[in-house]
Amino acid sequence: MSHPNAKQTANYVKQVLPPLLPADSEDSQLTLILKQYLKSKDIDQIWEAYRFSSEAHKGQMRKSGEPYISHPVSVAVILAELHLDVPTIIAALLHDVVEDTGITKQEVSEKFGKQVAELVDGLSKLDKIEFQSATEAQAENFRKMLLAMSQDVRVILVKLADRLHNMQTLDVMKVEKQKRISKETMEVYAPIANRLGLNNIYQELEDLSFKYLYPMRYGVISKAILSARGNRKEVIGKILESIKDKLKEMHIEADVTGREKHLYSIYKKMLGKTVTFSQIYDIYGFRVIVKDLSTCYLTLGVLHGLYKPIPGKFKDYIAIPKANGYQSLHTTLFGPFGTPIEVQIRSTEMHSIAEAGVAAHWLYKTTDAHLTALQQQTHQWLQRLLEIQSETTDSLEFLEHFKVDLFPDEVYVFTPKGKILALPKRATAVDFAYAVHTDIGNRCVAVKINQELAPLRTELHSGDHVEIITAAHAHPNPAWLNYVVSGKARAHIRHFLKTMQSKESAQLGERLLSQALRALHKDPLTIDDSHWQKLLRDYGSKNKEEILTDIGLGKRLNVMVAHQLLAMGEDNIERHSKNPNKPLGTITIRGSEGMAVQFAQCCRPIPGDPILGFINKDKGLVIHTHDCLAIRKFRVDPEKWLDVEWDPDTKRLFKVNLKLAAANKRGMLAKIAAGIAEAGSNIDNISMEELDDSTYTNIIFTVQVQNRVHLADLMRRLRKIPDVVRINRVKGVGQEQRIQ
Repeated sequence: MSHPNAKQTANYVKQVLPPLLPADSEDSQLTLILKQYLKSKDIDQIWEAYRFSSEAHKGQMRKSGEPYISHPVSVAVILAELHLDVPTIIAALLHDVVEDTGITKQEVSEKFGKQVAELVDGLSKLDKIEFQSATEAQAENFRKMLLAMSQDVRVILVKLADRLHNMQTLDVMKVEKQKRISKETMEVYAPIANRLGLNNIYQELEDLSFKYLYPMRYGVISKAILSARGNRKEVIGKILESIKDKLKEMHIEADVTGREKHLYSIYKKMLGKTVTFSQIYDIYGFRVIVKDLSTCYLTLGVLHGLYKPIPGKFKDYIAIPKANGYQSLHTTLFGPFGTPIEVQIRSTEMHSIAEAGVAAHWLYKTTDAHLTALQQQTHQWLQRLLEIQSETTDSLEFLEHFKVDLFPDEVYVFTPKGKILALPKRATAVDFAYAVHTDIGNRCVAVKINQELAPLRTELHSGDHVEIITAAHAHPNPAWLNYVVSGKARAHIRHFLKTMQSKESAQLGERLLSQALRALHKDPLTIDDSHWQKLLRDYGSKNKEEILTDIGLGKRLNVMVAHQLLAMGEDNIERHSKNPNKPLGTITIRGSEGMAVQFAQCCRPIPGDPILGFINKDKGLVIHTHDCLAIRKFRVDPEKWLDVEWDPDTKRLFKVNLKLAAANKRGMLAKIAAGIAEAGSNIDNISMEELDDSTYTNIIFTVQVQNRVHLADLMRRLRKIPDVVRINRVKGVGQEQRIQ
């Protein structure tokens, strides 16, 4: 089987429109490519699919005025250049028939087999489902396609070829649509192509997106490159010849080529370094392809002898390949006239995978060990997608996690057993823990980086040795969401927190409902299943827990649910309905309810304070002090609040704000901190505001106390400290905003 060389493999990048000849004619472009690697009987199957698609799309036209069939043929050409298998080429020809014609998935399956039907189905949009917004519909379509891709990576290969041809012919669309499609391509499809190692598709998708998103910048850089090409031609030619001569002198057989970097990469470099185009010298790179791995390192030594290497500009992607399987040595050298030149050195096999990525599985059917490793890495990535979606019910959230997981830059760190893990740039120890295993992430409490203890939020760097310390009863902290960067970590943390909130909200909801039922003179234990089943049908809810969770989160009123549960003609409902403002009794606050009960930040209530409970949609029950200024406007509306009281045996610590005026003397803060510690309290936060005369300073502490008695004892101790002239508890919205 003849394989395309680098130039042939890149031909699809220049593909704009299919030939005017029918695709199944002997001289068509698609036929000529297919004959390079397929048997006649396979090509006949493809022609059958072409004729089926042509008939299905008969009469349909593209925006450009061409017959619609020209699009699936162009997609098939792009994939044929990658030497993909017969089902993939057939799926490319049929990828729009289910979506845009009357053909069903069943018909495709009967005619071309289940494998092709599944590929086509994975590419079809979910037109029959109604969504609340176009964004939600787009997110659900991505979700469906990516899940199909996790079962069969060929789905995304067809989709990328489809997107590439659509981008190549985007100029006929309106400007708004050009920008919307280009933004989507830049954010999702180009990174996927990069992640799968499809380098040429990745680069052209980026360049085309750049062209439509920033047409002025694209035009300026294009002109600058054309101009620079002429100015630097002599220098580039001289470097190329000197590299070839030196390698020949050292008896190293190599294919040496010069290449121009793609436009968007130059633009990113200008942005990253905040420089002008004239200051970007390495718009040209050189690629040296040798016969095997050992010759790569030999060549590196020769080139470092020819031109001096720039310190810190060497990367060994052979020893540690990129996650998409890419292997190469990258070095930047001081060329003639002080011009920096970037050189990539790789073997023939490495070059094949660098060009074709995951498609090399079909393009080069060998037992190459690295190719097998690449397939395993791709499979692991696809399995991570499945894991993320299993933890995420919302399509928009899934798309967000997925985008996060497509970071192009990576850091490489070592596990205690010496295994290398690739993580997104700026990944933290928590990201690492989840990358090792979900249970490790959920139970991590500390980390050792290079044998030294470090905070979990510590950012990791390539080469770090990372060891996670776990505890059996530990669980994810909501604060982790502020610094994790990997999609997997974010999805698992959110899933855990949602599950916990749902569980705690259901428990609170049950207490609130019981309270409402008792006010209606009904024992909650006497509510039988028939009442609940009818209510579930009326609400369209899946189970009792869902309704209780909604009550706990404030999405449903406990009084209304109680009325509807008892809407069976009982007298006590009628009696209560005559006096709906009658208090429903008091609910006890233990302080251990978790996320279902929140203590207001504005007044920071503590046991012993008179309190009120407000049902806030999505936040659940929020506890305020009776005199909190933030709730004055709600006090007139009895439906908004509940009578609540503290459980006398509350064990947890509560935060409270204290304001001290103390002499501006050395060691003052240490004395106050010692007094707080002696009172058995913890300091959660400190801030200071210097008074005008600078003799005294206001110090605002957030401390943790058990109750009002504990707070009173703490304040007495602090008043006894010499030079503390005033101390009071800070409550109210105004003060809270100031100290925050």
